[in-house]
Amino acid sequence: MKYFIILILFITILFAEDTITNQEQSYQLGNGMQVGELPLYVGGYFSLDYRYKDGENRYRIDDIAFLAYGGYEKISYMAELEYKEFYTLSEKDDAYTTQKDTRLHTERLYGDYNFNENYMLRLGKFNSQIGFWNLLPINVLRDTSSNPYTTDIIFPRFTTGLYAAYNSYNNAEIQIDLTIQHNEDLDPSYNNYTMDEHHSLGTTYTQENISLKASIGMFDKYTSTNTTQVLYYALVSLKYETEKFQFMSELGSQKSTQEYTTPYAFFAQGVYHLNQEHAGIIRLESYEDKVQNTQDNIAIFGYTYRPLYPIAFKTEYQFHKLQNENQFLFSWSVLF
Repeated sequence: MKYFIILILFITILFAEDTITNQEQSYQLGNGMQVGELPLYVGGYFSLDYRYKDGENRYRIDDIAFLAYGGYEKISYMAELEYKEFYTLSEKDDAYTTQKDTRLHTERLYGDYNFNENYMLRLGKFNSQIGFWNLLPINVLRDTSSNPYTTDIIFPRFTTGLYAAYNSYNNAEIQIDLTIQHNEDLDPSYNNYTMDEHHSLGTTYTQENISLKASIGMFDKYTSTNTTQVLYYALVSLKYETEKFQFMSELGSQKSTQEYTTPYAFFAQGVYHLNQEHAGIIRLESYEDKVQNTQDNIAIFGYTYRPLYPIAFKTEYQFHKLQNENQFLFSWSVLF
């Protein structure tokens, strides 16, 4: 653990010094680097984390991601390739085990065409436009090391297909989302569900500091016996944000044609920013998963420190109703 912390502090100092040196130059940490005069920026991010749970220490290189993005006139694009859980070292009762995953996954690969300020079209693999949390795929930009269970068990996190959006700007902003997938995932091993069909429809209402969102959808999930199961879901979301405070909550449900597979999954999270560098977080979660035959209530208390916005140190402690699930998490992530 001592050498793990020393390594993190050493690299953070290097990043901070490099950012100060380059403040008056074109590159800034977190914004990527432009390739010549081309409409192409390259960057990336990485994340290291530590977990203590039920007497086990786990050290992990979790994310190593490469980004390429840009745009010209009405066209823009995004490519993100990622190593996930690249290296894991676990220690319990003086016994050590290691795991490696050297597969380079395609997390996002899509192009956008913006017809005007009201209509846009996206084609490729992208984060499913469900709720608010799922629209923050990069670890360093989120407030906690962990993700709510709601984002993992209700709907597919990624979609490979077509996405269309309509925005109306009057007294309030209204957005309507439509997603259509009728093909295999661009990278089936990198999604929380294996599927080849996904349809969703959503609407978002935003006025000043508050946003309300509702989404419904269906997808066909491949089971362990290589058959498919049609699943339906619904999710409602709320976000309220000021300069100092953010509140976010999502409630979802999933069912098959016969029964509710997830009767409910819920989280509510509050973030208070003491200043630009320090934030305290409280999140409450509750869910029932009949497929895994589990039900849990969770309380999470966290703290995030950002010496620079693209660098995040996060700690959290989770209290679970389920036995032996309490855990402490620490992560360090950098966007460059």
